[in-house]
Amino acid sequence: MTQTLPPLLLVGCGKMGGAMLAGWLEQGLAEAVVVDPHPNAGQDFSDRVRVVADAAAIPADFTPGVVVLAIKPQEAPNALPAYARFGGALFLSIMAGRTIAYLQGSLGAEARIIRAMPNTPAAIRQGFTVSHAGPGVAAADRALADALLGAIGQTAWVEEEALIDPVTAVSGGGPAYVFLLAEVMEAAAVAQGIPQDLARRMARATVAGSGALLAASTEDAAVLRRAVTSPKGTTERALAVLMAPEAWPALMQDAIAAATARSRELAG
Repeated sequence: MTQTLPPLLLVGCGKMGGAMLAGWLEQGLAEAVVVDPHPNAGQDFSDRVRVVADAAAIPADFTPGVVVLAIKPQEAPNALPAYARFGGALFLSIMAGRTIAYLQGSLGAEARIIRAMPNTPAAIRQGFTVSHAGPGVAAADRALADALLGAIGQTAWVEEEALIDPVTAVSGGGPAYVFLLAEVMEAAAVAQGIPQDLARRMARATVAGSGALLAASTEDAAVLRRAVTSPKGTTERALAVLMAPEAWPALMQDAIAAATARSRELAG
């Protein structure tokens, strides 16, 4: 990270908020305050940042340059108004569904807001975050967001805010789908008589290794799939089941559509 980070206020220090904070501290974040009411929130960082239970406990002399909103979207109506007083800061929201218009309703019409959707591989600095810049966001604000989000993985931008909903469905929820793959592969291996411990090791290593191969390759995923699929072999027989018209491709389309719809519902 080449950009010097301004004082940062992190609202919500759950798994994602904590993963981001760890990345920022590694990159030299010097001053930060964390707001989270849960007793154990931020305990891993309490020797490096100040952790308070609510907005009223933020030190009066603390002026953040960026406010990161990492609370659950359901908590937004009660939590957000307390942060409108930091209107001079850039707001970076990772809340699913909550639109910029909604956020401005609580933070002020002139608030500079960036919506971002990271995913949980951020915990090992392998995340992928897609962002959208709202009205009034300057180039310097985008650079600051890139500096923050680049500390936890790759970054990208979309010009249409509506695309954040399918991004949430694909990238935000994507790790869960991959973990489910490992889970069902393990169960299927056990059903074929493979011992539990071996089934787990095999499924996890296969998913992790395949992901690493995909990340290291410039080939399209379909090309890599075909390279594993010998004509008339065992993999071809398995893929005939998984790729049937009503099977995996259709189910994934339905799953992403359902998650996208839920993200839009949360905007209300």
